[in-house]
Amino acid sequence: MHDMLVRLAHLQEADPLVCRIRGECGVLIRQCRPYELHLLQRWVRENFSPKWVSEATVAMSHCPPACFIATQQARIVGFACYDTTSRGFFGPMGVSEKLRGCGVGRALLLTGLQRMREMGYAYAIIGGVGPADFYRKVVGATDIEDSTPGIYVDILNEE
Repeated sequence: MHDMLVRLAHLQEADPLVCRIRGECGVLIRQCRPYELHLLQRWVRENFSPKWVSEATVAMSHCPPACFIATQQARIVGFACYDTTSRGFFGPMGVSEKLRGCGVGRALLLTGLQRMREMGYAYAIIGGVGPADFYRKVVGATDIEDSTPGIYVDILNEE
């Protein structure tokens, strides 16, 4: 999997989309709070991977936390992190299967990248990209040549 680069200067604002999915789907996008870490870890473990649990934990160690969550009826249905494995990197990000396609991932992506822009980043790197077409379409991400394997080398195996 390769890395992608996002130019943050002309990023679409997240607020209109965040408001729309709140009204249409009852989904709230907000920063995860430190006392919710155990819930975030459990949800990420159950829906994604132990490696992503580690990255989400690192994101939550920042002050303020570098993790946004999507909630529906006071339950996590998505998350997005930044500055985890490396500074300037966006991700991991994931959304509950039942809510994919209704804008939650797009809202989490835009919210996280918007925060990175507010922090002074001019560009963000999305490392080890899975859905490249999604990132191209939503934020105009471009492929970084020769970025495989990037920073994700010599990954320890689970025993």
